Amino acid sequence: MAKSILGKKLGMTQIFTKEGKVVPVTVVEAGPCVVLQNKTTENDGYNAVQLGFSTAKDKHVTKPMKGHFAKAGVKPVKFIRELRLTDPSEYTVGQELSVDMFAEGEMVDVSGVSKGKGFAGGIKRHNFARGPMAHGSKSHREPGSIGSRMSGPGGKVFKGKKLPGRMGGEKVTIQRLTVTRVDAARNLLLIKGAIPGPKGSFVMIKNTVKPKK
Repeated sequence: MAKSILGKKLGMTQIFTKEGKVVPVTVVEAGPCVVLQNKTTENDGYNAVQLGFSTAKDKHVTKPMKGHFAKAGVKPVKFIRELRLTDPSEYTVGQELSVDMFAEGEMVDVSGVSKGKGFAGGIKRHNFARGPMAHGSKSHREPGSIGSRMSGPGGKVFKGKKLPGRMGGEKVTIQRLTVTRVDAARNLLLIKGAIPGPKGSFVMIKNTVKPKK
């Protein structure tokens, strides 16, 4: 069964194992989530289940979304994501999902939006090497030549060329992270290592697509 839950990143800390080893972990407030919709190939062109997390105020919800929530018989939520499934009937509309669906030692994939870093140069954004730093050099941190060895109107910069630009703020998925601890009483998941996004950002946690290396 494909498992997934939505959550909010609370921050990082460290815990100690029985052997006294320090383990860095990310604390995620995961669930409870509600199932909003089952999508099928016949009706929607693909199989998926739609999940919702974090209660939203009515004044922040549009009328179409209010109707969507009312049809599912659930309260409005802020964060909505879909999980592709082979058989969406594994979940029922209105069903509530909690952290106890995961167990300690389980491998998961975590998806979120990375921190936005603003406009960055080629060295920071693409790990370019810098030019000579001597006074005679006219190229210290510039990207260098970007031409296509053409002259006249045919010369251009090809699409996909790595250049300075906006960095971060993109969907990132970290695979094969280990669930270190499950706190069902407080709806917390402790995941070994770092996950994408700043504190307070929403993430999606699902069982890994690469269970074995």
